[in-house]
Amino acid sequence: MSDTPQEQETLLEFPCEFSIKAMGKAEEDFLELVESLVSPHLEDDSLQTRQQHSGKGNYTSVTVTFTAVSKQQLDRVYLSLTGHERLLYVL
Repeated sequence: MSDTPQEQETLLEFPCEFSIKAMGKAEEDFLELVESLVSPHLEDDSLQTRQQHSGKGNYTSVTVTFTAVSKQQLDRVYLSLTGHERLLYVL
């Protein structure tokens, strides 16, 4: 039996818990910025965040974990994060 093209796009089974790490310069509102970029794309309030500062305190990473419902949703989240000038890396 062959998979449909949509099923072949990802190995993830939805819904699933998914984490993304966003990194940028340490600024007071960085956590809130990341949350504001991710939360509009979520269907529920499953967003959990964890923030960690670099050793010298110049950079911050925020890990967001949420319930992902589709590859399209993940694509929208990544585009929102990578499109913002204050985010240096998104993993």
